[in-house]
Amino acid sequence: MSMRVLILGGRGYLGQRFLSLYPDAETSNVDIADTKELARILDTEKPDVVINTAGKTGRPNIDWCEEHKIETLRSNVTGPLVLLEECSKRGIYWVHLSSGCIYEGGGHPPHRGGRKGGGSDCGFTEEDPPNFFGSFYSKTKLWSEQILKDFPNILILRLRMPFDSMPSDRNLIIKLCKYKRVLDVQNSLTYIPDLLDTAKTLIEKRAIGIYNMVNPGTMSPFDIMNLYKKIVQPEHEFERLTLADLPEVARTGRSNCVLSNGKLEQEGIALPDVHQRMEEAMHALMLLRFYACK
Repeated sequence: MSMRVLILGGRGYLGQRFLSLYPDAETSNVDIADTKELARILDTEKPDVVINTAGKTGRPNIDWCEEHKIETLRSNVTGPLVLLEECSKRGIYWVHLSSGCIYEGGGHPPHRGGRKGGGSDCGFTEEDPPNFFGSFYSKTKLWSEQILKDFPNILILRLRMPFDSMPSDRNLIIKLCKYKRVLDVQNSLTYIPDLLDTAKTLIEKRAIGIYNMVNPGTMSPFDIMNLYKKIVQPEHEFERLTLADLPEVARTGRSNCVLSNGKLEQEGIALPDVHQRMEEAMHALMLLRFYACK
């Protein structure tokens, strides 16, 4: 018997990517903070698994959340708590997409090219207490995660700066292309196709709890744009931005952190290094750009 999957936030960037993983899934853009509407969709679809990709990240970036705190709070905190209650009533297993933006640091002094490898010996683990409270967006992700982690039947996947080869402004690579000054601080990153494969494996196991869903190794946004210039668009121009200069271009603080993926390794899940995945994504974008110019 096939598994019935319901994807919430199904029209969004990650919602569409999860739909490619589960093409027979039902999707909904119901306001998950609306108890009656959420209960109706759950009772209508009767899913075995719910994947929550809904949430506010802000456009063009998280500075938006500082001006729209009520909307951000409703989507990132109230909604997941309503979903928690309604799924618990029905005994439904569900997946919540969280973020690693609740940490700051945990890596090493920035250097050109970032770090290859990584894993259980570096970065914040799932058990480390959050230490970044510099943006309202980060606070909402922290508040919801701190509550959800104490309940059964929930798989929480922490993403960090997700990227792939899709020409979407939600793709980290495309997003960075729009900035004239790019930050040079090392971070963990999430390659979306690896996220999908890993999520499927964990869902099949009915895994619960928090997992840092990042590839081994680190890169800075500046590293990424250097690679973009080398592979995709040699004429692309940008400048290096230091952490000290960040307040000049950002209204609110930014999390820069390294996460451990040691817990995934303990599950037998070994992800490719982020440098490998970034190069693959760049070459795919280069081909898209080449054929678009034909």
